[in-house]
Parts: sequence; structure tokens; C-alpha cells
Amino acid sequence: MVLSILEISTGYWDGLNQDGELRSLRRMEWQPDEQGLQQVLQLLKDSQSPDTATQRAVQEKLEQLNQYPDFNNYLIFVLTSLKSEDEPTRSLSGLILKNNVKAHYQNFPSTVADFIKRECLNNIGDPSPLIRATIGILITTIASKGELQTWPELLPQLCNLLNSEDYNTCEGSFGALQKICEDSSELLDSDALNRPLNIMIPKFLQFFKHCSPKIRSHAIACVNQFIISRAQALMDNIDTFIECKSLPSKGRGGGWGGGTINVSAQGLRLWGAAGVTLRRSSSPWTIRVPHPKLCVWCFQSLFALATDEDCERTQDADENVALEACEFWLTLAEQPICKEALSGHLVQLIPILVNGMKYSEIDIILLKGDVEEDDNVPDSEQDIKPRFHKSRTVTLQHEGGEGEEGEDIDEDEDDDDDTLSDWNLRKCSAAALDVLANVFRDELLPHLLPLLKGLLFHPDWVVKESGILVLGAIAEGCMQGMVPYLPELIPHLIQCLCDKKALVRSIACWTLSRYAHWVVSQPPDAHLKPLMTELLKRILDGNKRVQEAACSAFATLEEEACTELVPYLSFILDTLVFAFGKYQHKNLLILYDAIGTLADSVGHHLNQPEYIQKLMPPLIQKWNELKDEDKDLFPLLECLSSVATALQSGFLPYCEPVYQRCVTLVQKTLAQAMMYSQQPDQYEAPDKDFMIVALDLLSGLAEGLGGHVDQLVARSNIMTLLFQCMQDTMPEVRQSSFALLGDLTKACFPHVKPCIAEFMPILGTNLNPEFISVCNNATWAIGEICMQMGVEMQPYVALVLPHLVEIINRPNTPKTLLENTAITIGRLGYVCPQEVAPMLQQFIRPWCTSLRNIRDNEEKDSAFRGICVMIGVNPGGVVQTDAFGSSCLSLLPQDFIFFCDAVASWVSPKDDLRDMFYKILHGFKDQVGEENWQQFSEQFPPILKERLSACYGV
Repeated sequence: MVLSILEISTGYWDGLNQDGELRSLRRMEWQPDEQGLQQVLQLLKDSQSPDTATQRAVQEKLEQLNQYPDFNNYLIFVLTSLKSEDEPTRSLSGLILKNNVKAHYQNFPSTVADFIKRECLNNIGDPSPLIRATIGILITTIASKGELQTWPELLPQLCNLLNSEDYNTCEGSFGALQKICEDSSELLDSDALNRPLNIMIPKFLQFFKHCSPKIRSHAIACVNQFIISRAQALMDNIDTFIECKSLPSKGRGGGWGGGTINVSAQGLRLWGAAGVTLRRSSSPWTIRVPHPKLCVWCFQSLFALATDEDCERTQDADENVALEACEFWLTLAEQPICKEALSGHLVQLIPILVNGMKYSEIDIILLKGDVEEDDNVPDSEQDIKPRFHKSRTVTLQHEGGEGEEGEDIDEDEDDDDDTLSDWNLRKCSAAALDVLANVFRDELLPHLLPLLKGLLFHPDWVVKESGILVLGAIAEGCMQGMVPYLPELIPHLIQCLCDKKALVRSIACWTLSRYAHWVVSQPPDAHLKPLMTELLKRILDGNKRVQEAACSAFATLEEEACTELVPYLSFILDTLVFAFGKYQHKNLLILYDAIGTLADSVGHHLNQPEYIQKLMPPLIQKWNELKDEDKDLFPLLECLSSVATALQSGFLPYCEPVYQRCVTLVQKTLAQAMMYSQQPDQYEAPDKDFMIVALDLLSGLAEGLGGHVDQLVARSNIMTLLFQCMQDTMPEVRQSSFALLGDLTKACFPHVKPCIAEFMPILGTNLNPEFISVCNNATWAIGEICMQMGVEMQPYVALVLPHLVEIINRPNTPKTLLENTAITIGRLGYVCPQEVAPMLQQFIRPWCTSLRNIRDNEEKDSAFRGICVMIGVNPGGVVQTDAFGSSCLSLLPQDFIFFCDAVASWVSPKDDLRDMFYKILHGFKDQVGEENWQQFSEQFPPILKERLSACYGV
């Protein structure tokens, strides 16, 4: 009778065979029971099944069997000895054993642990690279459990096996050593192991000259682990190290001899490590690298590598070498020392990077560059990237018109190779040039412009395409220097949107988006109108890749142009709506973003019956088609949130079913989270993105509909749900909850007010800058509640004010959070001045600097009214007074200068607010006298002095 796997585990593996006879597992030659072995093999086969039920059953059996340490004997036997089995099954056995070692190694009997160690070392030279790698991972995992100290034979035996004439044994041993060096570099150079590195480094250096590239790469990778730490064993052998890594001269064809080697791709990681060392340095860069010779040789070698004709070959190894060399320049370009280090090398470096930006033949094949029309070909679902919703962050408008702060933005400004997901030489070269352009600015152009003209007008489309990419890569850093050339270049790029090659059309879309800000700054008929017209044509292109690039570029143009697009709205909507019927799955998701961005950009101008009739039917059709658990809801809900905000009352006919579905999504997610927390074995964890995106759409509805949302809130349990969401463990849920709370406070406060006593402690707890966006939205919501509560806010001042003052005084606090904190402090002081004014001196200066660039609006208005009222209550908080109560500006002039500057930032304050500013300014001037005021105002910058004189007569 064949025993079940569980019977085996409780019978034979407990030390008894089927006849009850004792078997000794302590003998050296352990052998498996054949029936048990077959059961284990079947379990391994089943674990590779895609069926969820089978996977769950396998997991249950593994958990049962892991209670019996002898199970691990079977796993190591399958990995190392059962060579008749297929490699995936053997490797899987090793990976399961690796996981068992990580979780349960301390419970392994010594006989089992010794058996596993012995089998690993005896089979490190397995003919299969996959099995060798798996054994290496297993050895490293055991070593990481503190076994380097109790496995004294491991390092000597691995080092000894490097001398084997059998390639597999040498490679397998080196693979294991590389992993140990990566995981335990400090321990290898410590007294705890008697510093084995003193023996290992010279040993590794011998293999820098090995005939096998794989062995060389292992040896170099092992040594690289000790570059940054400047291990003494490496420093003692630095001359040998540099001598061994000398490059062969051109024309050698990769031959060996004379003590020189061709550097492998992995070996080039050395220079990345050197780059990290440079970053940590505050003194001249040539002194801080591990050895001065290393840095000089490094630059010479990299230029030789990058210009060597061998690097142009298409074999993977050679491309990896070029890529690793390029990654060094990218690493160095991101370091503070970059400009000093590279100024004299740009003439060599720029052509190398530009040359690396051409598509390789394999790139073009992977991108199907010869396919021009594929819009009727259904998308492959695995080509669609997972989509994650980005929770709403409340921001303020600035004088310059910039949007959210950098820490809240996750823009993907790739070089238009999104479908080519692997990091490659083209992407790395473009990224390096982009960073260098931001470092050197217009100093880069003399090295680049002579190359650029030849590229942009080249007859070979591959070369022309790379030139367009170069032009896009330098857009941010070299914009000022490029302005004189743009009147000629932009029309050429617009013409490239009609190129016969799809890859040229798509990169032209991306590059034009990088210059959208300049395009919008020109008269509309000059460039904006032609660009918009051609981009809309490309949105309906027959090539899906071009559609995607055009949609993304048009979204960028929308953000820059804003209301400049209003005259063309009908034409734009016709195109975007037509695309609904043309696009396949992947691009449909990007189309939602373009529509949402249009709504954000033109705002209430979209609220016209003609536009609503064009736009809403296809959106509602998609809304009705999608099920609640379909992740395509994310981009659609995001889109609808923007549309609802823009349409305002125009969204009323659609609001009720949309509102109800959002509430349902929140309720279902919370219920699923509750069931999962109580019975995690029976229920799956919910995808909270559904709840987050629903909360954000509810925010959009509240913001867009204003008071019209009152009845919807009244007929739902949203306040109860919001109370739960505000306490969720996931920061993004709390972030969106606080945004919705603020919007509901503005739209229908009577429904919020009964909950304030419960909500305020939660808001106070979340005034924690560790979670920037959560803290930001909680701060903003408190400010909105202040304006509705008025003097009734008094019981909660002590709960939130100390946190707000701490945040505004923190160094490196992001601008968005600083601004919202300042607004809320001002509003809190406006409604409760007696409670807030005593702390005025603790926050007045950062308060003023935070709000000087905010556009005139209601939030800024209420905050400045608050600061004026607080100054009236506590004038000493801005200007120190002497013992007799007189203002003494000479004692503390700095803070009052900041207040004057903040007042001057207003363009058109309301008349009563202007009067408040006037009275404060003249009050202080009168108090100190004309002479003292003149002396004090001499410290003002000329522009500030002129503005205060013109607007307030001081």
C-alpha cells in the first residue's frame, strides 16, 4: 500500500519504518524511503500547478511536513542527488528547503543540518547552472543564520574548489562565494573569523585573468564588495588589482595574454561603487577614492570601453559591458562632485552618450518597429502594467502656477520606451544625458549642437529618431540655451509627427511634450494650434504605440495650456470621444487620463451642454460595463472625479448612481477588511485601492457639486464609513479620507458637525510628518473645519496647535505641507486668537515665508486675517517690546521684515484686509517714529520698499 504523505511524515520520518523497526538516520549514507520520495516528488510537481486550489493544498501539506525536520533530508536529496528529475523540480526542492532554513533552521537536528551542508559542498559542481545557483543560494542562506562561525570548513573548502580543473566546480564555488561576499562582507573582514579576507582577496585576484568570462565576473564581483569599505586586504593588494584589470589594446579581439583581461559587465560595477564613495566625500574627489591610481585608471578605462568597437557588437555580453560603463556616468552625474569631475571630459563623453541612444536591432525587433498599423490587434493582457491609484493630496496654487510639490508627484518621464521594460543602453544613455544637462545647463550645448543638427535631419530613421530623443533629454536642463533654436526646431518636430515610421512619430510626441511650456508661451497660432492639431491626429493613429505617446503628450500640453484650450474644446472632445471606439484596452486607460487632465485644465469651461453631451455618454457606458472588482475602475473613477469637479452642476444628472456606487465600494472594502482581520485563513485581504479611488471620487463630487451633495450625504451612511476610513492602518486610505472630510466640510457642514468631537482626536493624531501626504490632508481638513466651527473650535486648539507649530518649524518640511500648515495656523488664529496669539513668535517667520508665493485666494485671505488679528492681540510676537511696553524695532527687526514681505506678496487684497495691513504697518511706524522707521526700512530689498510705499504709503 502506498503511504500518504502525511502517514510518511508521522511514520518513517519519525524514525520508524512500516514494520516498526528502528532506522538510524545518523549514519553517514542516508537513503530515502522510495514511497516517501515519490510522494515528495508529486508534491513538488503539484506546487508548479497554476490551479489555486492545488496550490492551497500543497501549502497545507508543506506546513504539515515542516513540523518534521527529516523532511528536509528529502528536499536536499532531490536537489543534489536525483539527477534523473527535471531541473525546475530539483531547483524548486532547493528553494523550498531554503525557505525552511530561513524559518526553522534553529530547530533542525544536527544530523539533518550536517547532511544538508555535506550534500551542498559535495554537489556545488553540478552540471546544471540552475542547480549550481540554487545550491549557492542555499549555502548562503545557511551561512546567514550565523553558521559561518560554526561551519569552519565552508570557506576553505570553497576556496580550494576554485582550483578544480572542472569548470562547473569552479563556477559553482565562485557563485556561492560571491553570494557570501555580498551578504557577509563585514564578517569576512572581522576578527570573529580570523579575517579570512586576507587569504580570499589574493585568491580572487588570481582569477581576474581566467579564460572564462563567467569566472572573471565572479572574481571581480567578489572583490567589488570590498571597494566601498576599503577593506585592508584589498588595499594591501591594490597594485595587483589595478594591474590585473588593465584593458587590452584595440585590435586584440578579446584575446588573452600579457597579464591583461577584458573587463566583464559585472566587473564594471566597481565604478558604480567608486561613485558611491565619491558621493560620501566632502574633500576633493581624487583623494577619497580607495587609491589615487584607481580613479585615473577608471576614467581612462571607461572611455576606452565606450569607444571600443567591440562594444558595438550585438552579443549580450558586449552590450552589458557598454551598459555598465554608461551606468557609471549616470551614477557620477547624480553626485555633487559631478561638475568638477567631468568638466574636462564632456568633449569625449557627450558623443558616447549620444551614440548609445540609438535603437539597437534587437530593440527594434522587440518593439515591432516594422509594424506600422496594429490598432486592430487585441492587447495582450500581460503587456498592461498594473495600475495603482494615487491618493488625492490637497495643494495650493502659486504665483508661478506650479502644481503639487515634488514629493507628491510621481511623473514617469521615461524616454518613451515603456513597452521595452528592460533597462538598456538607450535608456541609460538618455537618463545620463538628462542628468548631465541639469548639471551643466547651457555649457553642454557647444558639445551637443554640432552633433544634434546632423542627427535630426539624417536620412536613416534610426539616427533621426535618436536625435529627437537627444533633443527631448536635454529639454529640462538646457531650455534657456535652446530657446533661440526652438522657432526652427518645433515646426520640424511637428512635421516628424507625420513620419512614415511609427517609432519616429512616437518619440516626436514625447519630445514635443518636453517643450510644451515654451510652445504655450508663444502666440497660439505660432505653435500651439499646429501642435495641438497634429497631436490630435496622432491620438487617432493606426499604431498603438503612437496613440499612447500622443495621449500622454497631449495630457502634458493640457496641463501647460489650461484655459488656452477653451476655444478648441469641441474639436478636442470630438477626437477624444472618437478614440473611445478605436482604442484597445491598454490605451483606453491612458485616454481616461487625458480626459481627466483636460477637465482639470479647463475647469468650469467644460460645463456647457454641448460638451457634456459629447463627453458623458461614453464615460457612463464604460462605468456601467465595469464590475466593482474590475481594476479598470481606477482610471475611470479618477477621470470622473476630475470631470465632476469641472462640470459642477452639469454633473447633477449623473451624480446619484455614481455617488451610491462609490459608497458601496467603500462599504464592501471595509467589510472585507473586517472579515480578513478576524479570519485571515478563510478570507483574502481586500484591495484597498478600490476604497481609496472611491473616496477620491466622492471628494470630486463634493467639490464640484457643493451644496447639491447635501441630499446624497443625508441619504447615506458616509459619515460612519468615513470615521472607519480615517482610522485605517493604510496611510493612503487616511490620506483620501481627510481630503473627503475637508470637501464635505465645505459642501455640507451640518452633516459633519455632529461628528467633530470624534473626528478631531483622529486628525490630531495624524499630524505626523512621517506620512507627508496624510499629515498634509489632515492639516488642510482642520483648517476647513476651523472656518465652519468659528469660536466653537476653542476646545480643540490645544489638541492640534502644538503639532502645527512643530511642523512649520521642522527643517526640510515639503513646501505643500508648510503652506497648508501656515494656512491652518492662520485660520485657527482667526477664530480663536486669544488661544493662538501667545505662540505667535514661535511661528511668525516660517509662516510668512511659506505663504509669500501663494496666489490670492480665499484660503490665503482667511489665513492673513488670522495673522492680523493675532498681531492685534500680541504685537510683541512680531516686534519685541522693551520693559516699558514700547516697540523697539532694533531688537527684533527680522520677523517684521518677513511680515512686510508677506503683505507685499498680495496682488489684490480685499478692501477690508488691505485696511488691516495698512493699520498694522502705520501703527508700528507711528510707534517707533519716522526716523527709526526710515532706518529700519533701509533693510528692505528695493522691490519690497517700492511696493509697500506704493500700496500702503510707508
